Amino acid sequence: MATRASPLASPASESDYGSDLDSEVVLQALSELESAPVASLALESIRDDALHAAAVRLPVLLSSDPGGKSPPLSPKHIEIGYSPGPGDDARKEDLAEPSLVEPKPNRHTALDERSPLERFRTSPKKPLSVTDMVSPAWCELQYWYTLTKHGRKRRTSAMKQGSKVHKQLEDQVHRKVEVAVKSREDAWGLKIWNIIQGLRILRQTGQTRELEVWGVIDGQVINGIIDELSYRCSDEALEELALARLNRLKSQPASQTSIPQFFQAQGAVDLEPKSWTDEAHQQRKVWITDVKTRGSKTLPQGSLMRPTTMQLMMYRKLLAELAANLVDAETIFKRYRLRSSENFTDAFVAEMAGLDSNSQDDHDALLSSQGGAVSQLLAHNSLLKLWGLMIEEFHRTIPGPGAIGQVLRAEFRHQQTGDILGSKTLVYDESTLDIYLGEEMRWWRGERKAKGVDIEEAFKCRTCEFAEECGWRKDKVEEATDNHRKKRAVRSKSAV
Repeated sequence: MATRASPLASPASESDYGSDLDSEVVLQALSELESAPVASLALESIRDDALHAAAVRLPVLLSSDPGGKSPPLSPKHIEIGYSPGPGDDARKEDLAEPSLVEPKPNRHTALDERSPLERFRTSPKKPLSVTDMVSPAWCELQYWYTLTKHGRKRRTSAMKQGSKVHKQLEDQVHRKVEVAVKSREDAWGLKIWNIIQGLRILRQTGQTRELEVWGVIDGQVINGIIDELSYRCSDEALEELALARLNRLKSQPASQTSIPQFFQAQGAVDLEPKSWTDEAHQQRKVWITDVKTRGSKTLPQGSLMRPTTMQLMMYRKLLAELAANLVDAETIFKRYRLRSSENFTDAFVAEMAGLDSNSQDDHDALLSSQGGAVSQLLAHNSLLKLWGLMIEEFHRTIPGPGAIGQVLRAEFRHQQTGDILGSKTLVYDESTLDIYLGEEMRWWRGERKAKGVDIEEAFKCRTCEFAEECGWRKDKVEEATDNHRKKRAVRSKSAV
């Protein structure tokens, strides 16, 4: 079952929800909320982007599926996880990048006047993630309490079960082989190599999973992991409508800068396609899918889709800007405290050499044709150089802004069985996303306080672990009671 998500209201209009409700209705809703037992609410999981370790992927040849079905359950390429080797003198915390360092809760939360960004996402703590930006779309106050109480979103049993489903999907196309690393630069080299291989796999097989992306939004480094990229469009009719709308918006006087000119002016690469990249590959378009797991068999509606909608839009924005070479590599490396020009360790290169020598299967034909991992690492023997190779691969895969589909897809699977429940499609809306990100960055920077849910979404409070201490609930009850009292007083005077 595939449906189209309804357009979202702008953040400005959302803040007015419930303003026209009668005070008695508000009071009744709040009283029901106070007395109602905690119900089981079907929530889809939002994974923590930082929990994903870097990996290398060795592609194999696959036949594309024109019908858009999921690929068979056999392994498709090798994923190489990193871990310190036996006898390594590198400490575990030295190998752990800042994205995996979580802040400790502050006992004196009420006295801490720092912004959420200063408290939880300033170096040496991890930078912002897509999860950080979209979780407040469910409830800002809940995410604020989560950060102040636990330092990060705690993994519930539902989230753990959802991770198992994601793991099963990843196992359809990956098999893991560990590689020992001596430095954080080696570990990050694997991250970038993983992206390079993921893009090659996409071109070769028509699908890749778990592709990590980075970007800079409002001066802040942000990372995320895209569940799936493929050449399958989930709603061609909607894509055509979206492109027609986009073309109308692009209609412009001759004096205005065109979209391609804008990307070039911002420093986007203009590389000549390599000989092994054929014309058919250049014309293909990439579509983004995010997989959500749910405890019930129903699909989310209305405001329940808001976090997923913003998540998909953020993925597209980050992917497009990274592919266009609009992301400054040094900004990313500096935020993660990496030595971008330092060579990879000999031990790491030797590990990759061992991988090459063991890759004699026909399935590794694509890697062999590209010279092997070792020769490419030696030719790009630092994070900065390897980043350049990654940008070349992005250009081959996504040669321009029109190579990414406007239609975004959310696929919903059952938490326990992994069965597909259905999907929803939506159209990328840059202005809606920019408004949302601007408003959320205001909160992260401490320019405004966190907001609770609108009264129409008060059902969310029933499953919130912070309901008893939530100031928003208390304030809303007092506000509704006071308004009700004033209206009764006015009615009494009118009756006299």
